[in-house]
Amino acid sequence: RQMATFAPTGWLFWAIGSALFAALTAIFAKLGVGAIAPDAATFLRTVFLVPILGAIAFWSGKMPALSSISGRAGLFLALSALATGASWLCYFRALDLGDAARVAPVDKLSVVLVAILGVTLLGESLSPKAWAGVALIFAGIVLVARG
Repeated sequence: RQMATFAPTGWLFWAIGSALFAALTAIFAKLGVGAIAPDAATFLRTVFLVPILGAIAFWSGKMPALSSISGRAGLFLALSALATGASWLCYFRALDLGDAARVAPVDKLSVVLVAILGVTLLGESLSPKAWAGVALIFAGIVLVARG
């Protein structure tokens, strides 16, 4: 297990970057979704995203030959794509109907669910202190949703 160091080679650096860009995603999406139906907005977001990610993977030399991807890895990546699409559809619909300041934190219920699923399905473990953090995240989500 890698220690939590804030360096470009560590997971914490990239996780904080993910949180920053997720926050910007919520704000930009809220500003854009008012002018277009949520499902169409999700589609348009994907149309913009696919060539950008393809170019990054290609130019970084990280694009594996499709023949080197195992059937199992391909299946789980396809399932992940379906889950991502469903998440985005739900997220954009929620942003269309609610405030970004409430929708985005409730969306982070995924943090709690990942902790539970990681332990039960992947055999990962969390310390009591980490479980307390997960419980606090859940409590915060409830407070934001009801507030």
